Amino acid sequence: MVSKLNSPEILHFLIIVTLVLVSARVLGEVFRKFNQPAVIGEILAGIILGPSLIGTNFPGFFESIFLVQPKAYSAFDGLANVGIIVLMFVAGIEVELGKIRKYGKHAASISLAGLIFPFSLGFLTVWFFYGYLFNNPIQDKFIPAMFFGTALSITALSVCAKILMDLNILKTKIGMLTLTAAMIDDFFGWILFSIILQLMNKEGEGGFGSILMILLFVAVLMTAGRWAINKLLEFSEKNLKQPGGSITVGILLCLIGAVFTEYLGIRGVFGAFLMGVAVGDSKHFKEKYQDILHQFIVNIFAPLFFASIGLRINFITNFHLGIVTFILLVACIAKLVGAGVGARIGGLKSNESMAVAFGMNARGSMEIVLGLLALQAKIIDERIFVGLVVMTMVTILIAGPMMKYFLQRHNSIHGEEIVTKKFAAPFPAIAEKDLTI
Repeated sequence: MVSKLNSPEILHFLIIVTLVLVSARVLGEVFRKFNQPAVIGEILAGIILGPSLIGTNFPGFFESIFLVQPKAYSAFDGLANVGIIVLMFVAGIEVELGKIRKYGKHAASISLAGLIFPFSLGFLTVWFFYGYLFNNPIQDKFIPAMFFGTALSITALSVCAKILMDLNILKTKIGMLTLTAAMIDDFFGWILFSIILQLMNKEGEGGFGSILMILLFVAVLMTAGRWAINKLLEFSEKNLKQPGGSITVGILLCLIGAVFTEYLGIRGVFGAFLMGVAVGDSKHFKEKYQDILHQFIVNIFAPLFFASIGLRINFITNFHLGIVTFILLVACIAKLVGAGVGARIGGLKSNESMAVAFGMNARGSMEIVLGLLALQAKIIDERIFVGLVVMTMVTILIAGPMMKYFLQRHNSIHGEEIVTKKFAAPFPAIAEKDLTI
């Protein structure tokens, strides 16, 4: 018989959701007022509510809310995991295949260098410093090294887009090159991480077969699957009441993609992300529908998920200054050198290249989701995860000011006015989005 929540458990579930959502939204708005992504405040809300602060200093209150009814917290955890899936669907929608096709050749050097160098440095870092970073020196080093390289390679597309908008350079050459390179990073980063998760699958018949399965899934979805999704969205646009009809079809496609990849042994978030790419590429999933879905997801589901991170781990006891500093330095050096060199190869001048590099250095929700999945899969431990979260926050905070600094230096040397005082939205639909993830 299916176990149901009783009245006290439902009450605690509602209390948890309300308390977490209010705290995350309030702190998220505080950070947004200071022109910082809301994700920082949302994570901080979870750290405050979780075992790091309230759980340590007010254990009675913490237990009465989160621990006294285990099923209630399990239900909240399930809701947060649904949040990961729909969040990655929205992230996929932001990957515009048309822009990749248009600007991909020019952004290729930035993207490839920004992927290959960070991945290589991250892999080698774990390979040679495994004993320092990990508590378990006996574990196989290959999978953690692969993960760390992947985590350092990906750029936060949403954060990058917001910074470019704030600086009013979204439609400039630098803006489009940076955004397109970030899109390519996102796309290939998720494919790479899904391969890593498949290689971890001990029940599988071998890593090579798993990799072929992933690549086949991507190839089918991005060709025939994308065509079929476009036709389905065209049908829904003509025959269902809008905007609810197309949004419902989009969410159902997200869940179907997640179910399919979870069944294959990849993670559900990978299928949701790729389905988002395919849905976002369809002209029948209009910008208005994307905006409605985006606002609901980033203001309801995203805060619940990011706050839940702080509830899972004690950030105080698992904070290791040496490891956090080590991860931050390696991450910044890897991305700044890789993307900076790629930008120079692509023909940009030195200060332009550094501006692009700092834009590409911004991490975000993708790294946190990857880190959480790796933690759940026991690829990394809590100390590494805390280091990744801190690295994400720091790179977000420094990206905008450093981009502005190097663009102003370029302007003073070459007399080119790149950064203007105020953002005047060249794309109204994009400008209206609250790019918080």
